[in-house]
Amino acid sequence: MIDTKQRILDTAERLFGELGYDAVSLRQIIAAASVNLAAVHYHFGSKEDLLDQVVLRKVGPVNDARIALLDQAEKQAAGAPVPVETILRAFLEPTAEVAKRSPEFVKVMGRVVAEGHIERIAAQHFRPLVDRFVTALATSLPALTREELGWRIYFMFGAVSRALCGEQQTWLTGCSTNFPDRIEKLIAFLCGAFQAPPAQPAAPQMDPLEVSK
Repeated sequence: MIDTKQRILDTAERLFGELGYDAVSLRQIIAAASVNLAAVHYHFGSKEDLLDQVVLRKVGPVNDARIALLDQAEKQAAGAPVPVETILRAFLEPTAEVAKRSPEFVKVMGRVVAEGHIERIAAQHFRPLVDRFVTALATSLPALTREELGWRIYFMFGAVSRALCGEQQTWLTGCSTNFPDRIEKLIAFLCGAFQAPPAQPAAPQMDPLEVSK
């Protein structure tokens, strides 16, 4: 028999994935899990804590796999910068593995990224992991300022969100892909994005009155 805590986690994961964290109330989770409010507060304290535990129980092992792959890549590089593609693979391929086992959870992570909650969760629980990958990318991309790199990482998370939780746009892509194939396409796209030349500052806008003089 599934215990109360597990049932709450499973139910929250399903509802967060289907509807999004912001759209789901504790009352909906309580009703769907057939538990009472006291049980939720006893095990988790709040809806925010519940989201953290939904994420941590599956992202924890994924992050361990990410670190192991990055460690291996850095060892093989023997002091040289790790190629961008290798860094991205270390970060994204474990996601494809969990996607095959838990497609509902992948939807949750896509929703969490899209709704802007991943920054709080990452800062609170995954800062060492994020720092490792940002440092690896900065070393591999010395032409980028930290600000430019930060923007590209920001845009990357938007692309990851669409790849994970976005409905497959068959009218646009012409085909449907499974998660491993989708991750491969995402890595190819991001490699080009990260290795593009630094963006040039926008030209200053001329005052129309000055132009007319």
